[in-house]
Formats: sequence, structure tokens, C-alpha cells
Amino acid sequence: MATLLTIGDAAKASGLSAKMIRHYEQSGLLRKSARTDAGYRLYNSEQINQLRFIRQARHLGFSLADIHALLELWQNPERESRAVKQLAQQHLAEIAAKIAELQHMQQVLTALADSCKGDGSPHCNILNQLAKPT
Repeated sequence: MATLLTIGDAAKASGLSAKMIRHYEQSGLLRKSARTDAGYRLYNSEQINQLRFIRQARHLGFSLADIHALLELWQNPERESRAVKQLAQQHLAEIAAKIAELQHMQQVLTALADSCKGDGSPHCNILNQLAKPT
């Protein structure tokens, strides 16, 4: 007989919090758990593996929708690897765009910080630039 884990033990085994496990269950990423007569959730080894998969995907920044698609691909032995690669490449492109945006923000903020004397006077170019209409 397969071992079933309570939500606390599932949290420890998966590296997720019980709150996140409940969230993933409510969002449909994780199949609803079995319940004891007292209403406690019980998780099997397949669900624990799914939770670990979800945790890893979240650490890589995949959206819940992408994780749902990845889970479907993972569980489908007829999948084509190109579909998985396409999702990963799309996510990489999104990450690259975010990095470019952050680098631009860093450049602008560096220039603003350099333009402020940072002395005892009330004049500050940072505030002046932020107050300018865009």
C-alpha cells in the first residue's frame, strides 16, 4: 500500500509551505488530495513528485499557466520535446527582456544618483527628474 502524507509532511517532502500546496490544489495545478474522515488532506508519492516539479519550475520563474502546460507535457508520454523546448525558450526571452529593463533602470537611476549632490541643501535632481511629466 502506498504511503500517504499529511499536508505538513508533504510540505517538508516537497520544500513548499502548506499554504502553497493548498494554493496549487485550488488553482488546479495539483489534483485534489484524498481526505481522512476528519477532513485532513493526504498526498501520495505522485502528488509529492508533482509538488517538487512545481517548486522547481517556480524557482525558474515559470508562470502558473506555463507550469500547468509543463505538467501536462511531463505527464504525457506521447509529448514532443519541441513543445517543452518552445516553452523554455519563450521563458528565456521573457527573462532577457526583464534583464534589459532592469539594466535600463539601473543606468537611469545611477545617472540620477550621480546628479544629486547629496549635501545639506534641499535641491535634489533625483526628485526634480521624478517630478517631471513623462
